[in-house]
Amino acid sequence: MKFAVSYSSAHFGTDPDRIVAYARHAEACGFEGLYLPEHLVLFPGARLHDFEVLPTLPFLDPLDTLAYVAAATDRLLLGTGVLLLPYRHPVVLAKQLATIDVLSKGRMRLLTVGLGVVPEEAAATGVDYRARGRRADEAIDVLRLLWAGGEEGVSFHGEFFTFDNLVQYPKPYQATTLPIHVGGSSKAAARRVGLRGDGYFAGGALVPQERMTQWELARSTAEEAGRDPDALEYTRWSGIDMTDERLAAFAAQGVTRVVISATAPDPAEQLDELSRFAERFIAGRS
Repeated sequence: MKFAVSYSSAHFGTDPDRIVAYARHAEACGFEGLYLPEHLVLFPGARLHDFEVLPTLPFLDPLDTLAYVAAATDRLLLGTGVLLLPYRHPVVLAKQLATIDVLSKGRMRLLTVGLGVVPEEAAATGVDYRARGRRADEAIDVLRLLWAGGEEGVSFHGEFFTFDNLVQYPKPYQATTLPIHVGGSSKAAARRVGLRGDGYFAGGALVPQERMTQWELARSTAEEAGRDPDALEYTRWSGIDMTDERLAAFAAQGVTRVVISATAPDPAEQLDELSRFAERFIAGRS
């Protein structure tokens, strides 16, 4: 089992020293990586996860922040949970992600993409909210095509993106692609995992049977598409108060990575929370 942490500037603030301290401490504790969320815009009366939120919540751009964290750490993998893929142009995004991966020497490896559930974000970026799933599918294909393409150039002709003979360098660090995990809590997300994803970062408030059904759908879709279902990673959220029983249940479900976040309001207490978690679940593990 792998363990990673998340950091939300909307809850913990945007102080760069605090972000770096959190990331460095997570690295020192043995956590695998750091995840950051994304929201492009908010508005009066905005609701996230069925809760009304202040429109002034400061969501830092996750990719810019991860590049900053990469410069202050040595081995921590960099992740998004989730990057709103339909609202980013894949040609630009491919360059951004490869750049971070090169400059971090191969640590931009926990990319998780999602569709977003706030229609106003789609409208603000000129994207048809109802078509964002198809747009995301194309974007994943474009990202992989550009990363793998050589000096002869690559072409793509889709519903949303079209280009001919494009050459884009640098490539990801010592690789021809980056892992792309899919986040979500719907059957469509599970099918996207099976068809295109390298892993599933399950979200939402679902009962255990629904979770199991979606993970089985992701695996069966992969198998039907001629992909290896055993190669898919399975990431889940958990509270920092996770028990041994909860961890055992995750393992039985096929979970390969658990992501937690500190909850204390005081920065020093947050680091202590990470330390205590690491002592229970990471220390001594291979």
